[in-house]
Amino acid sequence: MTSYDIPYWKKYTLSIEEAASYFRIGEGKLHKLVMRKSSNAEYLLWNGNRVQIKRERFERFVDTLSAI
Repeated sequence: MTSYDIPYWKKYTLSIEEAASYFRIGEGKLHKLVMRKSSNAEYLLWNGNRVQIKRERFERFVDTLSAI
């Protein structure tokens, strides 16, 4: 079996753990952002009850902030 490890910067969506590592934001803070924005945020993709973060859209969201 071959492993296909895709680097974070090439992935379309990231898990909370991957996003925390990529953006250097704590997992707890990301969980709070997800719950505060609920399912209305354009950077969230829900797979059942599991959330994925759309990397490029979240990058644009973070670029508009001065503090998290």
